[in-house]
Amino acid sequence: MQQYLLGLDNGNTMTKAALFDLSGREIAVCSEPVSTLYPQPGHSERDMQELWSQSCKAIRAVLKSSAINPEQIAALGCSGHGNGVYLLDKQRQPLKAIQSLDSRATDLVDEWQRQGLGEQIYDYNLQGIWPAQTAMLLAWLKRNDRATYDQIGTAFFCKDYINYCLTGQLCCDYSDISGAGLMHISSREIEPRLLELYGLSEALSYLPKLFYSTDIIGQVTEVAATITGLKPGTPVIAGMFDVVAGALGSAVNSTGEGSLIAGTWSINQLIVDQPVNNPQVFMNCIFDQQRYLLLESSATSATNLEWFVREFCQREQERATELGCSVFDLCNEKVAGIELSADLPFYLPFLHGCNDHQNARAGFHGVAAWHTQAHLLHAVYEGVVFAHLSHVNKLIGAGAPFNSAALAGGGANSEVWSQMFADVLNVPIKISTGREIGAKGAALCAAVGVNLFPEMSSAITAMCSIDKIYTPNPALLPGYQKRYQHYQRLVCLMSEAWRLHAVLED
Repeated sequence: MQQYLLGLDNGNTMTKAALFDLSGREIAVCSEPVSTLYPQPGHSERDMQELWSQSCKAIRAVLKSSAINPEQIAALGCSGHGNGVYLLDKQRQPLKAIQSLDSRATDLVDEWQRQGLGEQIYDYNLQGIWPAQTAMLLAWLKRNDRATYDQIGTAFFCKDYINYCLTGQLCCDYSDISGAGLMHISSREIEPRLLELYGLSEALSYLPKLFYSTDIIGQVTEVAATITGLKPGTPVIAGMFDVVAGALGSAVNSTGEGSLIAGTWSINQLIVDQPVNNPQVFMNCIFDQQRYLLLESSATSATNLEWFVREFCQREQERATELGCSVFDLCNEKVAGIELSADLPFYLPFLHGCNDHQNARAGFHGVAAWHTQAHLLHAVYEGVVFAHLSHVNKLIGAGAPFNSAALAGGGANSEVWSQMFADVLNVPIKISTGREIGAKGAALCAAVGVNLFPEMSSAITAMCSIDKIYTPNPALLPGYQKRYQHYQRLVCLMSEAWRLHAVLED
C-alpha cells in the first residue's frame, strides 16, 4: 500500500496542510486563514478555537482533494511559528494565544535592559530579551494581567496546541523552547536560575515535557479523527519551530549551510555545531540532537507586501480575479518593469517594529510626484531584501560563512524577488521544488520518526530536490550597495523620529 506523510505548517496568518508521497511530491495542499485579533495597540492575538477549526478544515480539504485512504498516512508532523505564547488553563481549555508579532512587552524590555537584566539573561539563553519572546510575554502577563496569569495550566507554542488537539498530549520540543528564551542553550536544560531572572520560578509547573522534533508524542485520538477525517491511531511527532522546518524543507541539513525564509518573519540562519556567544546575533536555537541554528530574524519580510496589496491594490485584486491568477503575479510583473536607479524611493519594512529600534515604524522615503504604484511596490520588495541583508551581515560579522543560501517562504514564489535576493546578497539563491517548504520539513521529521528513513540526510535525499538557482548579476551590485548604504542611513536617522512618535503616543 502506498504511504504518504502529512505536514502541517502554522504561521501567524495561515494554517496549511500538505500531503507528500515518499519521493517528496506534493499530492495536495490546502491553506486556511486564521484571524489576528488586535484588542489593544501593540497586542496581537488569535482565537485558539478558530486556529484548531481552520487546521481541521485544511486537513479535511487535503484528504478530500487527494482522494487517498487516511490509512495510507504513515505519520504527521506539525511546525508552527515560534515565540508568542499559547496558554491552556488548569482544566486544559484554551485561555489566551499571543502571536510572535506582539509588542506589548516593549516597555518591560526597555526597563529590564536599563537594569542590566538582559545581559544576565543572555549568559544563559544566548538571545537576551525582546518583546514577543515567550518568556517576556509571560513576565508581562504576570505583572499586568495577573487574572490571566494565575489561570495558566500549560504554556507552550502554536504547533504544540495543534498537537494537543490531535493527540490529547501536552508536550513541547527542544527547538521551540530554546528559541523562546526559556532554556540554558548549552546544557539544553530549563535552568531554574534563568527562570528566576525572568521572575518566573513557578514556570516549571506549567511548561510541558520536552521531546526532540522527530520523537513520536502520541496518536490521533478518536475525537480528533472524527473532526479531521484522519485515521485514529495515526502517529504524531513532536514537531518543530518553523525556522527548523523551513531549513529542512529547503534541503538544508549540513553544518554551515544557509537558509532564508521570506514569510511573515525575515528568517536568516545557518546550521552550526556549537552555539555562538555573540550578542550582535539575535538567537541561537536547537536544530537537532547535536547541532544548533544561528539565527537572525525580525518581523520585516513578506508581510509588508501582504499589507500593501491588501490596502492599496484593490484594482489589481479585481483584475487577478478576472484573469484567474494571483494578485501577486500582477505585482511581480509591475516590479519586473522597474529598472534599478538612484531615483527610486525607499521603504523601511517595519510594520511590526525592528530589533534594533523598539519604536520603529514602516515608511516610504524619497517619493516624488512621478513615482507610480509600481515604484512603491519595487521599494517594498527591495526594502524587505535589505532587511534580510542587514541580518545576514550580522551572521557574517559573527564569523559565520555565507556563500550560498536556500530561499523559502512567499518570497521564493516570485522569480523577480528571488533574483533580487541573489543580486542584493551577492550569493547564489537555491529554490527547492514545491511550495509548502515548512510543511515538507515537518513531513520529513515525521518520516524519520516512524523509521521510513534511517536519518534526516537520507530523508532529504529521497524527498527534496532543487528547482531553480538564481545567480547574482554583477552589473547590479554597485547600485544595490549604494542604495543599501542609504537605507542604513535612513534607519539611523529615523530612530529619533520614532522615539519622538512613541513619546507623542504616550
